[in-house]
Amino acid sequence: MSSPNFNQAADSPAFARERGEMVARLRKQRIRDERVLAALEKIPRHLFVPEALRSHAYGDHALPIDFAQTISQPYIVARETELLEITKQDRVLEIGAGSGYQTAVLAQVAGQVFALERLPELARAAQQRLRELGIYNATIKCFDGTYGWNEFAPYRGILVAAGAPAVPQSLVNQLSVGGHLVIPVGSEKEQRLLRLTRTEDGTQTEDCGPCQFVKLIGKYGWEK
Repeated sequence: MSSPNFNQAADSPAFARERGEMVARLRKQRIRDERVLAALEKIPRHLFVPEALRSHAYGDHALPIDFAQTISQPYIVARETELLEITKQDRVLEIGAGSGYQTAVLAQVAGQVFALERLPELARAAQQRLRELGIYNATIKCFDGTYGWNEFAPYRGILVAAGAPAVPQSLVNQLSVGGHLVIPVGSEKEQRLLRLTRTEDGTQTEDCGPCQFVKLIGKYGWEK
């Protein structure tokens, strides 16, 4: 497991306590994977949000980041990660890296994380943030995530952190057999969180409940 090596001056006992309280809430919300809970307790979420919002970093709500994007609420980060059912032997693709928080969490439970972010400023800042934390098993590239990242396919897990009007077949094609694609699908205002499992004959789909994400913009998502 990658061990974050952030400057302790950037953290504090108060933030550490808030992370512990956040994880306790997630347990009550039925997040069961202890590896996922350990990852959220380890990663300093407050370093992935604007400085003015750091006092709100550990509440169970999404927060705005630059370029009208958001950092997902801790429950959604935990739930999507848990649904992937990945291990340290697995390669994972993330679509919509944003500030890099979900990427950092994935890096704690996966062997290698490849993440795509369509906004170059966010991609650069997120990659730098991961390196400053000492996380080296995750790579972020600026690209249209709806195409996926075929170079490193197949993936055991693909996590999409934005809402799509439909499931991009390009992402399904990059899943290994037995792998999971976790993706919000629906209208601009509300979506359902779906988990697709690739089989020898096609895919199986599970509806994991309502959710609300920013739009997945790209060739196989929303136009704008």
